[in-house]
Amino acid sequence: MLDEFNKMKNSDKPLLVDFYAEWCGPCKMMAPQLDKLKEMLGEQVNIIKLNIDKPLNRGLLYEYHVQSVPTLILFHKGELRWRQAGVTSAEDLKKVIEPYL
Repeated sequence: MLDEFNKMKNSDKPLLVDFYAEWCGPCKMMAPQLDKLKEMLGEQVNIIKLNIDKPLNRGLLYEYHVQSVPTLILFHKGELRWRQAGVTSAEDLKKVIEPYL
């Protein structure tokens, strides 16, 4: 998983990472927004969800200082370009991502 994450993070295609937890109410509200965003942008963007409770993802939590869920982080060409904790709309996410398309 880490190799796949690094490959997507360093690509020319923007990568939106959703750090979430199964028990998190706001995370459940975020899921349909991410589905809608994927419908709007299609293959122009990679979107992945990383469960904070999975041991394999713990290193990324520490590396990116994720302290609450949901936390969304946008990467482009290996650089962290944007981050936000909390629920946001697909339309707002699209505005954040568009400059990197």
